[in-house]
Amino acid sequence: MKTIFKIKNSIINAVLLIAFLLVNTAAIAQTEKQEGSLGTLKQINAGLLNVGYTEAGPSNGTPVILLHGWPYDIHSYNEVVPILVSKGYHVFTPYLRGSGTTTFLSKDTFRNGQQAALAADIIAFMDALKIDKAVVGGFDWGARTAVVMGALWPERVKGLVSVSGYLVVNLEANLKPLPPKAELGWWYQYYFATERGKLGYSQNTYEFNKQIWQIASPLWNFDKATYDQTAQSFNNPDHVAIVIHNYRWRQSLEAGESKYDALEKRLAARPEIKVPTITIGSDFDGAFADGKAYANKFTGKYAHRILKGIGHNVPQEDPKSFAQAIIEVDGMK
Repeated sequence: MKTIFKIKNSIINAVLLIAFLLVNTAAIAQTEKQEGSLGTLKQINAGLLNVGYTEAGPSNGTPVILLHGWPYDIHSYNEVVPILVSKGYHVFTPYLRGSGTTTFLSKDTFRNGQQAALAADIIAFMDALKIDKAVVGGFDWGARTAVVMGALWPERVKGLVSVSGYLVVNLEANLKPLPPKAELGWWYQYYFATERGKLGYSQNTYEFNKQIWQIASPLWNFDKATYDQTAQSFNNPDHVAIVIHNYRWRQSLEAGESKYDALEKRLAARPEIKVPTITIGSDFDGAFADGKAYANKFTGKYAHRILKGIGHNVPQEDPKSFAQAIIEVDGMK
């Protein structure tokens, strides 16, 4: 009887194991399907981070790095990546610190959201993947990161696409008040300056970020599935800390790290961008959509595009125009 009992247990365990493998295989397949248009989801240790990123396209193609903003993630490039891959580009879309599957290697590392830190992350990412030079494009935080890379490490940037143009943060300038109408647009930055705001964002991240999407892109009728695909990336354990520090740092309410002081000093001088660049203005930029306010900061080969009826999330709202800008800037000599 004991022998029969053991055999039955073995059979039951085997069945349970097979069921477990089937369920998890299905889950993995579903994840791969979701990431399919972006390529394969991977992880790599780079600098202070273990970076989650997708990779697609031929390994011998020109490298392109696409950077997302807040509160967005790599899925903003769902339709951009296939276009670039069809043209032979080798495309990488990393999650920024505090987003998706990107995590810190040490629990003791300061959760820093300042601009130099984010840009240094992508340089470390390039080093880890042995990418010497790449076309870099982005919007929101991603655009700022790309522009900072072009300013501080021009030898690593073959071409640059920046939505909303020259977004380098100048802490001194940020201390000066704007006209009331302009100040209204930055309501969430003042909210984040308070402990109430930090707690509120922590407790209501999903609804808060959905509201930002609606405000920043009022004509974009995204569905729940589209938002939910990105909203998963907000579950990152460092998301709230990075977002809050980013905006408090911009208002000089919290300090950055001294190791970035030299880089920030160079950025405070508002350096010119000499690498080939295409900037994009949209409805989100209002009166600044024409790009005239920052055109003189780009002293290399330069062009500006204006997209009407498009909000802040340009790559997801108008993927063809964003992809075309990447292709065009790569061809600038």
